[in-house]
Amino acid sequence: MPCSAITLSLGTICAVVSVALLAIAFGTDNWQYITVKRSLTEIQLSRAGISAEDYENLGLYRTRTKGLFRICYPHDRPEGEDLYQSPVETYCQNIDYHIFDEDNETNNFDEDEMTRLHMARSMIALFIVSFFFVFVAFWTGVAGCWRRSPGNVASTAILMLLSCLFSAGGMGLWHGVEYYEEEKLHNLPYRGGWPQALSEDCDVVYDWSYMLACVGTAMALLAFCLFLGASQCMQNEKQREQAKQMQYMMPVYPQKQQYPTYGYGYPGPYHYGSQYGPYNY
Repeated sequence: MPCSAITLSLGTICAVVSVALLAIAFGTDNWQYITVKRSLTEIQLSRAGISAEDYENLGLYRTRTKGLFRICYPHDRPEGEDLYQSPVETYCQNIDYHIFDEDNETNNFDEDEMTRLHMARSMIALFIVSFFFVFVAFWTGVAGCWRRSPGNVASTAILMLLSCLFSAGGMGLWHGVEYYEEEKLHNLPYRGGWPQALSEDCDVVYDWSYMLACVGTAMALLAFCLFLGASQCMQNEKQREQAKQMQYMMPVYPQKQQYPTYGYGYPGPYHYGSQYGPYNY
């Protein structure tokens, strides 16, 4: 089996797995799992300056999962939050990116909050652009396989590289948002402004949606390498085929040779009217 067929098949599998994992990670709400040990926090309510009303009503004091678009409460839900039931039957609330900002809430944000907001918006935009490059790569890949075109396959490889870079950029901005929430912003509901008792009795870990995004980005990079290798293989195979065709198409030129004269040919020079002619008397 030619190497182009093998690398094309592996590259296609990696690209499909990549877009599937990134799509699942993009749409699910398990990038972070925040566990609040309420049994320990309740003991320190008065000492930590947490009112009983806030403790029951705010989602800040509940175990939850956090995604790109929603914060969900898999166990008990806070009483004072505006929640709705998600497709997986957990109660969630949307993360507000202030896209339209009808109430002009962003006017009250300081510089660090605006930086965090811009990074969060850009993060979503980068993931969407990444999916766009995968969509275009699908059509160039189909054209490359159908026409056996190394150029189309190389274009598919470049598009997969762009998809990888943009998804990696989105994940980088996600970490940038996380950094700002922990280190730069010291007001609720950001993590930097949590009461000390809550910070001590709370565990924050990366969840399976984040892991899928990492694997999906790595698979996009692997697909780029495989498509690039397939393009080179196809180019080499085409050159070998052309070389074989040229061997059968080489012209055959006739060779110069002397034909026999059967005794009638005499070497020159010939002199007309010589003394040996039949009419010399």
